Parts: sequence; C-alpha cells; structure tokens
Amino acid sequence: MSEKLKRDHDAAVGNIADTIRQFAAQGQKFRIKHGSTNSTRPTAAKGRHFVDTGKLSRVLEVDEARKTCLVEPNVPMDQLVKATLPHGLVPPVVMEFPGITVGGGFSGTSAESSSFKYGVFDRTVQYVEMVLANGDVVVCSNDENKDLLQGAAGAMGTFGIVTLLELRLITATKFVRLSYVPVKGVPEAVETLQKLIRDDSMDYLDGILFSQNQGAIISGQMTDQRSEDETIQTFSKSKDPWFYLHAQKMIRDTTSTSTQVVPLTDYLFRYDRGAFWTGSYAFTYFKTPFNRFTRRFFDDFFHTRVMYKAADASQLLHQYIAQDLALPFPRATEFIEYTARSFGIWPLWLCPLKPTPYVTLNPFPGIWNGASEPILNVGLWGQGPKSPKAFVAANRDLERKLVELGGIKALYAHTYYTEDEFWRLYDRKWYDALREKYNARSLPSAHDKVKVAVDVDVEGRGGGSLRDRVFRVRPMGGLYGVFKAWRSEEYREARRSKRR
Repeated sequence: MSEKLKRDHDAAVGNIADTIRQFAAQGQKFRIKHGSTNSTRPTAAKGRHFVDTGKLSRVLEVDEARKTCLVEPNVPMDQLVKATLPHGLVPPVVMEFPGITVGGGFSGTSAESSSFKYGVFDRTVQYVEMVLANGDVVVCSNDENKDLLQGAAGAMGTFGIVTLLELRLITATKFVRLSYVPVKGVPEAVETLQKLIRDDSMDYLDGILFSQNQGAIISGQMTDQRSEDETIQTFSKSKDPWFYLHAQKMIRDTTSTSTQVVPLTDYLFRYDRGAFWTGSYAFTYFKTPFNRFTRRFFDDFFHTRVMYKAADASQLLHQYIAQDLALPFPRATEFIEYTARSFGIWPLWLCPLKPTPYVTLNPFPGIWNGASEPILNVGLWGQGPKSPKAFVAANRDLERKLVELGGIKALYAHTYYTEDEFWRLYDRKWYDALREKYNARSLPSAHDKVKVAVDVDVEGRGGGSLRDRVFRVRPMGGLYGVFKAWRSEEYREARRSKRR
C-alpha cells in the first residue's frame, strides 16, 4: 500500500472514529450510511444520526505473493475483480450482482456458486479493521479479537463499523467451462447437487428449477484452455441472452449434459442482466412483450444496479416475495414442494453451501455449527399476494415452515419474526455478551436492523399519503421508479462497463 493511500485511509477512519465518539458522549444511538444497498426489506428507520462511510471505496493493495488484497468496505464486486485480475487473482467467492460491496458481503451474508467449496463470502475474510461504538479502532483476525471477527460476520454492522478488510484470493483463469445437467424433478435436482458437491474438480455449482418437472444443475471448472470447436458464450452484452433463459435452452429437449466455455467475468456476473429472472416481472408490470428484441432495447435498465434503484423508488418491493432460505439437504424436497403449493413461484435458485463451523448470525447457526454436511439455499423470488395482510401472512407462514424443517433465512430480506421468535433461532446470550465486551450496545441490535415494520408493509400499501395511493395505481409507481433510475445515471455505468 502506498503511503498516500495509507494516510488517506487513516484520515477517513479517524474522522469516522471522531464522529462516533461524539455520539457516544451524547449517549446517542446511530446508524451507518453506506451509500448503497442490495437489501429488499422495508424498514421504518428515521432520524439524522448516521455515520457516513461512503468514501471508503478503494482497493488499497493486491499482494500477489500472499494472494491477498486490502479493500475498503464500499468497493463493489466488479471493481474488486477488475483490481485483482491484472495480478492473475480473483476472490474465491464473488457475489453475482456487481454492485454488492465487500462490506455488505461481510456484514450481510452473501453466497455464490463457489460457496459449496469455500463457504459464504465472509469465510474468505482474513482480518477486518473496525471502529467500535465508543470510537476505538481495532483489528480483528485469527490472532487478535478472533471472537469479534467471527461474530461480526453476518451481523449487519451491529458490532461496529468495518473500515478495512483483507481478503484471500485464488489463481484466476481465462474461462469457466460450464456443464448443464438436465433434471426432471425436484428430488433428482437435489440428488444431483449432492453428488456433484463431492467432486473435487468442481469450482462452481448451482441450479435452477424452472418447474417441478424441469431444471438445470450447472457446474463450472476454471480453465485457461478451450478446444478449437468450443465457442465462447458471453452474458454481458446487450445482444447476449439472459443467463437463466440460456440455461433453460441448453437443457430443453435433451437428457444429455451440454458444455460450453464462458469468460470468467461473464460467468461471475452472469445473473446481473435481469437480476436472475426477476427482471421479467417488469415486462409483465408494464404489459410489454418479453422477447430478445425488447430485452436488448431496454438493456440499460435491466442491470441490477439500475433495477435496485427503480424497485426501491417504485415501492413495488412491497408486493414481491424475495427470500433466500437455507435448510438441510434431506428436507429440501419437502420444502420446495411446500413453496410450489403455497406460492407457485418459478424458477427457483438452488445454491449449496458449506456450513460455518462457529456461532454467527449467518443463515445457518444452531444445529449446523460445527457440522460438516453442506446445506442448500433456495432462492424464492416472485410475485406475492396482492392483499397487504395476505402478503404478510404468506411471509409469516414461510418463516414458520422453514423453522419446522430445521432451516433459517438470510436476513437481507423481509423478516417478520417477533423479537422472541428471532432469538429462539439465534444465540442471544452469546450475541449480547459479545456486544457488551466490545461496547456495541449503543448500536441497533440485529433484530432492530432486520425486522420489517409491519405497519409500513401493510399500511404502506393499504393507506398512506396521496403519493402512496398514486403509486399503487399501475403504472405510476413503476414509471416513477424508472425515472429515478434514469436520473441516477446508474445505467451509464452499465453501458460503460468493460465487461460489455
């Protein structure tokens, strides 16, 4: 790290620490303002007591010899990969949306198709620098404050403000060779994933269930080689297919495995365009034909950064189920059959995960701590009930069924647990003791951070201001969301992306 970068970083951290000390002296609780989010949960957070960390957005160093990098928390995934690739390195776990930040991945829990091998993103973090709620600056690693390093992972910033992270890196390759395995039902999909998890040659593994009778299990192997007869498939250009549609095409009308070569960055961010498949709902909402011509014409607005801007401004997230739900493999088929009956949402994303071996707020504590068996994350994203009360009831029933089957959910999404229910799932004694040890009691608790304000989620769609009522009239909310996304100029970033 250059001396200038170090001075600039230390000065920024010093300013954050000074601000926090002032809040601490006044006994004032505060929240952290990052500048971006990929959370889909609505909250009722109000007030002006924020600590702004938005300027901490640089890759400070890439160490080729140690295969590590020093990164500030607001560095997004695409910029992180862009910084490490010239050194022949890449993070082991790269979240599929390029705008997800390093700090968000550490504090909020993020998994990807390499998580069956490496675990969730925070398992690749070797140390963090944090500013505690009293203004102290500490370093957490396996040698120093190890309990805080482990406890802060997935805890949504409720132990302090992360200001620097050291990440482990692996050797990068030019391509990923993908294999698309067709499956004819949910049990076969689950069984195929369990089999491929044990294959040490695999670097990436996930699956898409298009219906109860059709799915694709997609495995990937990193490689620098391709044969002369192998074409290169890309997913980042406006003329390219959305990945999930391409995967469905690859397994349609065949029982054989199909393979192809994809450039590494195109693979890592393959779900950016269309945000998996949720972008298709916008075409339905605006009653617009959904085909390769319209997808190409509107491409600028269907990158995830732009879609989050539009969805947040439109208030349409109140109408959509958006959940990642982790549970033991033996219960996965029963759970998916339940979601099919109760929600009828397809496709579903299947992502196997390596369990975390210690107590955290990641989405697999309790019975999975210290376990060696992988678990399965099910991504359930789609239209929910139109009635506000029915929407909340459906989410509550989903949480009930998941707990019944020994599962737990990622906390970025709508979370309706009461405080008592929440702490029956997580270890409150451990959590409170760690918060006490590191002076974090003035920060919002984990439940404070993740709970949906039900009055906002219900009344926000059943009553509210004149603006709220106008937004509920199609297509007013959607048009406003598109306007805000256009005004933000996030679409220009997608257009300038070197991946395109």
